[in-house]
Amino acid sequence: MKKHNFSAGPCILPEEVLQKASEAVINFNNDNLSLIEISHRSKPFVDVIENARSLALELLGLQNKGYKALFLHGGASSQFLMTAYNLLNKKAAYLNTGTWSSKAIKEAKLFGELDEVASSIDKNFNYIPKNYKIPSDADYFHCTSNNTIYGTQMKSFPETTVPMICDMSSDIFSRQLDFSQFDLIYAGAQKNMGPAGTTLVIVKEDILGKVERVIPSMLNYQTHIEKDSMFNTPAVFPIYVSMLTLEWLKDLGGIDFIESVNKQKSALLYNEMDRNPLFKGLAEEDDRSHMNATFTLTNKDLKEKFDFMWQEANINGLHGHRSVGGYRASMYNALPLYSVQALVDVMQELERKA
Repeated sequence: MKKHNFSAGPCILPEEVLQKASEAVINFNNDNLSLIEISHRSKPFVDVIENARSLALELLGLQNKGYKALFLHGGASSQFLMTAYNLLNKKAAYLNTGTWSSKAIKEAKLFGELDEVASSIDKNFNYIPKNYKIPSDADYFHCTSNNTIYGTQMKSFPETTVPMICDMSSDIFSRQLDFSQFDLIYAGAQKNMGPAGTTLVIVKEDILGKVERVIPSMLNYQTHIEKDSMFNTPAVFPIYVSMLTLEWLKDLGGIDFIESVNKQKSALLYNEMDRNPLFKGLAEEDDRSHMNATFTLTNKDLKEKFDFMWQEANINGLHGHRSVGGYRASMYNALPLYSVQALVDVMQELERKA
């Protein structure tokens, strides 16, 4: 029996996606060749990447609205650098809500002035700052929609006259938003879309080409747009699995459908967390993430017993990040509701035995 996988990333993937991907590694399209040994320039794989790019725009409601979808190397960490390289002329505004936005800020400082408009570091990033002002002369505003380590999520986004850039690595395709409010979205595949090895970038073309510096070819979004994400050999297997996952999501009913499921899962866990005196949530209630629930025991003497119980219940990946401690239940799109129920059952059993 497969384990209930609450790992923060790489993420859980749908069973049918894993099955199709495993078959493609042996024999892709019944061509008696493996997906990972065919040419990335061959029609079978060109069809894959074109379908993946098209599905990404379709699911986000951004088709025919001036956006391009790219699959690039380097993870979200490379996008910390690329966004600034391509967009920062003089000054950029950043919202600091955790480790990943802090790293994005560090990279952007290499290219110009940074205005950190707000930060939640004063409470170890357990909330999302509100009522901050974005300077109108900034080249862009950058935020992180969901913070895996701290279990917080932006429930709304500011209105601004400058381009808005968002790192959606851990909650892309999980909830419905007006995605046209963003001028650039990036997301490492391994949190909610596929295996590690590729990064989805959704960029509005009219924000490019405005910086004064020369941008190296590999780090220039326009290079990758012109080459249809084929400037160099793309990550064939991760892109294929991402395509399968996007097809799976579309067949289910798209983002609207999966958002309703995700709300059920998070409500089930948070309700138990609030009801059960043995557990305490780490993030402020209004900013709790639907993707990553962080919590701790109110009695640390129960840690050994709780750890034994959830592992015996076939649960995996529940330990919190080393910088926060406690526990973290990551409930990405493919995690079934019954897995969350399995965790809740263990929490209730601990209460009965305590």
